[in-house]
Amino acid sequence: MARKTQIGFIISGKNDKTVIVGVSWLQKDRIYKKSSKKLTKFVAHDELNSATIGDKVLIEETRPYSKTKRWRVVEILEKVDYEEVNVDQEKKI
Repeated sequence: MARKTQIGFIISGKNDKTVIVGVSWLQKDRIYKKSSKKLTKFVAHDELNSATIGDKVLIEETRPYSKTKRWRVVEILEKVDYEEVNVDQEKKI
C-alpha cells in the first residue's frame, strides 16, 4: 500500500525537528458552485532542520512521532531565501 503524499509550503519552523506545512485546496459550494480556497495544516517531522519558512516541500504520511506529528518531510522542492521573505514583509508594512 502506497503512503499518502502532499505538497505544501512551510508556515512555521520554530520548533526543533518540527515544521508546520500548509496545504491549500479548493472547496466547491454545493449550491452556488463557487470555489473557495482552504488551508489544511500538517505537523511534519524534519530530521535535519533543513526546511525554512516559505519552502515548498513534499511530505509523506508515516508512523506517529508524537501526539500531533504523523507526517515527515521527504524532500524540499523549492528553497526560498529567508532574507528575501523578510525584506518583502517589511516593504508591505
